[in-house]
Amino acid sequence: MTLQYHGGVRPTGVRRLSAAIVAGVMAIAAVLLAPRPAAADTPWLDVSEDGYASFTVPAAYVQANVGQVSQVVIEGNFGPSFTWAEFGLTRRGDAWSGVLGPLKPGLYYYQVTGDDTKGLKDPTNGTGVASKPLWSTFLVQGDSARLLADAPQGQGGKVETLTYHVKNKERSALVWTPPGYQAKGPKGYPVLFLRSGDDGTATDWLDLGRAKQIFDNLSAQGAMAPMVVVIGDGDASDDDKELKDLRKAAADKYHVLRDPAHQAIAGVSEGGTRALRAALTTPGRFAYVGSFSGLLEESVSRADANAINRDVKLVRLYTGNVTDPAYNATNRLTKALDEAGIDYEFDGVNPDAGANWSAWQENLIDFVPRLFRTVSDHGPSAGHGPLKGEFDPPAAGTTPTPFLTEDGFVTFETTTDFKDAQHVTVWANWAPGGSWLRVPLSRDGDRWRGTVGPLDPWFYYYRVIVDRVAVKDVSNPTKVTTEPTWSTFLIPGEASRLLSDVPDGQGGKVESLTYRSNVANQDRTALVWTPPGYDPDRAEPYPVFYLQHGGGQSYTDWVEMGRAKQILDHQFLDGDLVPMVVVMGNGNVSNFTKELRENIAPAARARYNISSDPSQQALAGLSMGGGHTFGVLKAHPGEFAYIAAFSAGFGSGAGVDAEAINNGTKLLRLYVGDQTDFVYPSFMASLNTLNDLGIRYEFDGVTPGPHGWDVWQKNLIDLAPRLFKR
Repeated sequence: MTLQYHGGVRPTGVRRLSAAIVAGVMAIAAVLLAPRPAAADTPWLDVSEDGYASFTVPAAYVQANVGQVSQVVIEGNFGPSFTWAEFGLTRRGDAWSGVLGPLKPGLYYYQVTGDDTKGLKDPTNGTGVASKPLWSTFLVQGDSARLLADAPQGQGGKVETLTYHVKNKERSALVWTPPGYQAKGPKGYPVLFLRSGDDGTATDWLDLGRAKQIFDNLSAQGAMAPMVVVIGDGDASDDDKELKDLRKAAADKYHVLRDPAHQAIAGVSEGGTRALRAALTTPGRFAYVGSFSGLLEESVSRADANAINRDVKLVRLYTGNVTDPAYNATNRLTKALDEAGIDYEFDGVNPDAGANWSAWQENLIDFVPRLFRTVSDHGPSAGHGPLKGEFDPPAAGTTPTPFLTEDGFVTFETTTDFKDAQHVTVWANWAPGGSWLRVPLSRDGDRWRGTVGPLDPWFYYYRVIVDRVAVKDVSNPTKVTTEPTWSTFLIPGEASRLLSDVPDGQGGKVESLTYRSNVANQDRTALVWTPPGYDPDRAEPYPVFYLQHGGGQSYTDWVEMGRAKQILDHQFLDGDLVPMVVVMGNGNVSNFTKELRENIAPAARARYNISSDPSQQALAGLSMGGGHTFGVLKAHPGEFAYIAAFSAGFGSGAGVDAEAINNGTKLLRLYVGDQTDFVYPSFMASLNTLNDLGIRYEFDGVTPGPHGWDVWQKNLIDLAPRLFKR
């Protein structure tokens, strides 16, 4: 079978679970992973307290509403930098399902899509986005998202609709008034005019920007001056006239101050551009201006500097990282403002978001407390960095892809072969926890192109999906033998050091070993790693570690995908590894136990100076290979003193000689991914079985991440230094 590969981060500490703890974990797993009925009124989405989103979409509902489909994805802001991405669901019985996470705290929006073009609204989610009828939202709770949560009932402000006219055309805006707002009194309220982008509406600030929640919570904390906020659409045809009429309508209906010193303007994208233009080209209308991913690039005159600096108390600029189209525009604008001598503040580059509502929510939270009062902090937000010049990837067709920057941004580009394609994505292990997500590319002339990031230092693998057909990135010379459409790349850094190549000449060697299989009745191949300085004539034979692949894989995968050579090389050079020989055989046989004992192991002993002493033999495998490992352990306890299984269940305890296993096994160490690993329930059941049998084992807790190489690489990193040391 073909597996979907994912990944994660490894916890530390060793423990042995009691039966009671295991039972509790199994109960949680059953709730999270059990298939739900296909009824339309059963929730399609379940979000756990720790941020895992479980989707279950009834196949019958999809077919009834959009027809037969070959694939279903959840499209949403799940990608790196909260970019729009597609999470593929798997058809299981009568439903399409999948688990994604853990998601960072924040607001997420999504829709269900079949075959790239057939969109569906989740009918079981009562939330909505007025400007995007197919979208639903959900909030992942957490401290960093506390201002996005609803304020206690009765403690927030009010939102009303303001109707006004522009050139005899009726328009509307939304108005937030603060808690305790008084329509009459000796003192009016300052006012903030908040703009949407060109393709946005005022409702987006409520549905996606969580503006009401932000204002309510900031007010409750005393972190903002009492003010009225007027939220307008982003599609005004005559912006200056529309803004003038909106300001008048707001002043006529609400108890707001009309003088410029008590008026502010801000907006997102083109709304931010308009806000800057309104404040800078005609100074004296607004005392405060904020640009959230604004795109203003026109020159700013030095002649206007005195008037702007006199009349505008605050110009504050915001941009996301290089995936934000405003990044380069902001770089140019700051230079123009500096040259003109205009005072401004820059919030710094948001490293974790692009041009999206996740960034703009943060911008609003930073900007509003600065209005109509004195503040002492004028620097960038915590964690934000300086502009480092414009982002300018190589011109199309001039370099192999992907193109990597030092700070983890990756630009993908297709050849011209797909110039007539309709939908092109890159599917890679960059989702939360290392799951697979598809990030759409954009048409760029006769190619498709896109930049993703920042990616954490690690090993990534991907394929290009063109109109639902997987293709190889032919510009990337890397290959995966068992997955011909896959390519790989490494983001360097301390976290990925063990996955990187060691300097030439300092690592071990990987050689092919051909052996005759009487199980498969053919010649077969294994890959063998020997440590640096391997001596075939050493008096003491080397310990040997037999390392097995999973289903749908073969002997090449631990080298090409598992980075076994790099891991072993580094750990040996670091002094963490006992000198050993590692044999990676082909486990795709009907009887692996026989294949290992009669074919792989004898062939390895005939060619390499390795021990046949059980105390000097180790066996481990992932998924199917883990099942094979357990099979050998049950049938021949004590033949391998070191045993490990990655993402595999022990299975039945019938006929198992627990005493022989305990007496003959120095280390039995078990690993599994989190609830996104589809073997998680059976693995947890295995722990109960082992406990009932009285078999001693080590389980270090889950390795966060799904059923994939990110997890298994970390498992090998943890396991290898433990071998042959007891």
